[in-house]
Amino acid sequence: MQAITRFFVDRWQFTGVLFLLLIALGVGAVMAIPKSEDPITEFPGVATAVVLPGADAEQMERLVAIPLEDAINSIEDIREIRSSTRAGLAVISVEFEWGVDPEEKFGEVIREINVVRPSLPDGIIDLRSRRFNPAQTSVVQLALTSPDATFRQMEAYAKALRDAIERAPGVQQADVWGAPPAEVRVAADLDRLAAYRLPLTAVAEALQREGVDTPIGAVEAGGRRFNLQASGSFNSLDEIRGVALRAEGGSLVTVGDVAEVAWANDERAHITRYNGERAVFVSARARLGEDIFPVLEGVRSRIDAFAETLPDNITLHRGFDQSETVKHRLGSLGRDFAIAICLVLLTLLPLGFRASIVVMVSIPLSLAIGVVALHALGYSLNQLSIAGFVLALGLLVDDSIVVTENISRHLRQGMAPREAAIAGVQEINVAVIGCTATLLLAFLPIMALPEGAGAFVRSLPLAVVTTITASLVVALTIIPFLASRMLPRDSVGKSNLLLDGVMGAIHGIYRPALHLALEHPRKTVAIGLVGFALSLGLVPKLGFSLFPENDSPYFLVDVSTPQGAAVTETDRAVQFVDGVLASHPEIEWRFSNTGRGNPQIYYNEIPPEQISNVGQVYARFREWHRTEGMRKIEEIRAELEAYPGARINLRRFTNGPPIEAPVAVRISGPDLAAIGEIATEVERILLATPGTREITNPTSERLIDLDLNINDAEAALRGIPAGSIDQTLRIAVAGAAVAEFRDPAGDAFPVVLRAPREDAMPVTALGTLFVWNNQGAAMPLAEISDPQMEGGPSSIDRVQRERTATITAYTQPGFLISGVTRDVAERLESLRLPPGYTVSFGGEAEAQERSFSGLGPAIMIAIFGVMAVLLLEFRTFAVTGVVAFVIPFGIMGGLIALWIGGESLSFTAIIGFIALIGIEIKNSILLVEFANQMRERGTPLREAIERAGEVRFLPVLLTSATAIGGMTPLLLEDSPLFSPIAMVLIGGLVSSTLIARIVTPAMYLLLAPKDEAEEAAA
Repeated sequence: MQAITRFFVDRWQFTGVLFLLLIALGVGAVMAIPKSEDPITEFPGVATAVVLPGADAEQMERLVAIPLEDAINSIEDIREIRSSTRAGLAVISVEFEWGVDPEEKFGEVIREINVVRPSLPDGIIDLRSRRFNPAQTSVVQLALTSPDATFRQMEAYAKALRDAIERAPGVQQADVWGAPPAEVRVAADLDRLAAYRLPLTAVAEALQREGVDTPIGAVEAGGRRFNLQASGSFNSLDEIRGVALRAEGGSLVTVGDVAEVAWANDERAHITRYNGERAVFVSARARLGEDIFPVLEGVRSRIDAFAETLPDNITLHRGFDQSETVKHRLGSLGRDFAIAICLVLLTLLPLGFRASIVVMVSIPLSLAIGVVALHALGYSLNQLSIAGFVLALGLLVDDSIVVTENISRHLRQGMAPREAAIAGVQEINVAVIGCTATLLLAFLPIMALPEGAGAFVRSLPLAVVTTITASLVVALTIIPFLASRMLPRDSVGKSNLLLDGVMGAIHGIYRPALHLALEHPRKTVAIGLVGFALSLGLVPKLGFSLFPENDSPYFLVDVSTPQGAAVTETDRAVQFVDGVLASHPEIEWRFSNTGRGNPQIYYNEIPPEQISNVGQVYARFREWHRTEGMRKIEEIRAELEAYPGARINLRRFTNGPPIEAPVAVRISGPDLAAIGEIATEVERILLATPGTREITNPTSERLIDLDLNINDAEAALRGIPAGSIDQTLRIAVAGAAVAEFRDPAGDAFPVVLRAPREDAMPVTALGTLFVWNNQGAAMPLAEISDPQMEGGPSSIDRVQRERTATITAYTQPGFLISGVTRDVAERLESLRLPPGYTVSFGGEAEAQERSFSGLGPAIMIAIFGVMAVLLLEFRTFAVTGVVAFVIPFGIMGGLIALWIGGESLSFTAIIGFIALIGIEIKNSILLVEFANQMRERGTPLREAIERAGEVRFLPVLLTSATAIGGMTPLLLEDSPLFSPIAMVLIGGLVSSTLIARIVTPAMYLLLAPKDEAEEAAA
């Protein structure tokens, strides 16, 4: 190591060029690295949605969900299979183990579905699979509104805007939402059809014959080749009206005689509004890994150009723009970073101005190397990685402080600059390397965290590790070179006022306190341990949590009406929510959705699929201040409770992997009725548990279905096939696309045959339907059916191929999720379950278990790694124990700081404790290593301890002060994600600096190896 230091000190030209090269690389990496709000986290999973009109929940489970689950279950590396079925819809989700190739597993799922697809029911109209992909998150959401334009006009402009946005560099895809599909509707008059004794299927077959393009082939004539066209798509409504039907008795009837043919786009399955006005939404997604700023700059330029082409009666509104959030987030952290640098500089002034400048050089150099490494590893610059750099800011100068302070001490003793630089590094290089190694090992458990939580936070410890590693290299190479050139050569006996003041405090206060402690070492250690034990009593009061809510001005309001409710009923509830939000001027804009969720705008927020009884409102506050904003949210929540007949839940976005709800209790078993009884009891327990709100029990809702009770024997006697009955009913109730219409522009639209309807088909109309028998005769459906109302489950959920009901709850302000879950678990102990039924926890409890499942081995590796480094350096377990004895006193301060700040033991707070342990051990090594060196030179034990305490107090104080200075802006940021880290580090470093500097020397006196004379003196 001495040779390396001498090389960089003597070859100053090379060192100077290397310095500039590293700065240039860092600037280039900052410009090139992608910027995003949150880390890019790809969850390894696939969701498959199947639409089968007319099937109830039990039929969807039996005919669709179970066959698909059985097929998918043969794939390797599956962690969990879930399915949810309801009338006409089944969604099967499969989650894979972390570490697998998501694209490969997606392909395997598609292959298994294709194998089983032929055995699924014929009436499936849609089957789609998609990956859980962070690239599905929208980076911009716009709205086109108009008081009088038709939806076809609005859709045309929305598609033009979509196409313009998709041409912007970096945009993966843009989508249009809320435009009702334009179709040519053939609304059959069931009474007229009955009069002619014509089944609906006769109309369908006739339209299919006349209105579908069918390739015929080609012929050659005169040496030329011609494609044959016999028929094709309809080109006018009159063509459809003129399609011939043949009724009983041979009379000729046309479609126009028995149906109304017209354009229709008034039936909106997804109703969208912007600030209460009817609207069509346009959203766009960026390609994975793209820098959000240039992407959205290109999108905005295209939006500006498009806005100029709009007519006066259509207005373009710019709502969500992720770059604004990212800019605010990164700008805020950048401001904190600048403040932290200033505070770090102030804490260094006792070293002297020149020495402070030498130390500060390590900041840009280390950060430059850290950003280059982060970019090379494929990570983005986001709020977590920047927080890692801010956290590292208070740590990366530690090595440089220790090196510079030691070189300055040699200069004050009269040594020449070159020799002082080389000797100063040589004297402490082992301690510095050991300190940094233990700090890096402390971050190993965070880097090794499994699951989504680990993927979410990994950029933070990586930023710290790469930067701290860089700082070690800089401290042992560049800093000695700069110190030999910049530190004053005439430093013998000289100091500065700040240094004199600090040294005076050390001699006047610390020295007597240390002397007193060493007089009574056992009492000193005992008092320290008692304080630590008392602080552990705060742990139950603090409670545990996983990730806090995202501190942003955006929020969602979920609306759910009873299963089976029409979209118009749900829309009334959504309009109520929209009206409440509109009455608060603090809210800037609102995107309301009825019939499905808002387009995905957050990486862990998966919107509900299209279904009539759900709605969602996405809104933004004009300004967001955490305390005032939370008060306003509670005020709005209270107003939303006034709406009857719907569940309305206002919630904010959360960090980390997606969870179903904070508190979730699952009941699994074979029988739906028994599950429902247990779920009712669990719901009662949740209602009685303090701190719960928005409790949802999916088994509490049952649908009343109409069972036609087809007489199979009578249908067979009359020669009526079951397929004919099913097809007729499907066309009448849900409609069917039977042909294609092309307008003059060449755009294709479906021709949909259905019964006339305003909201739903009346039950009495079923009695007028006819069906074909095998001889081609029309038979009345009423003669082979006996309609009756029957109850059934509104939905059926399955987890791991077993029927499951999940009762969920949110927590009230002031209640910790962990505390509420623990209370619920205690109450559930009295629940008696029949054989074959189980109760388990999902929600945050399950997420915590998954997130920390792999933490134990990583912590053990880190502990043994730190012990190995300490034993390699100190060679005895006793001295290693002395170094590690500092840990409890930092933990004590961190717990007290969290208690004072009103924070819980969250995931980020635990990260703070891990970093704190590394810093504490680092400071303890400096003291013990110096004491060992003095004893090797023949200094008596007691004198060596006191001398080491005095000499090393200044670098320890400075390294702690710089770390506190670096964390102070994050503490003042009042961020639920970052403030707990700052609280733990500041509180822990304060207690460690004040207490451990007294207790550690006392422990050294008790445990350090002694010779015979020292043993006798002790």
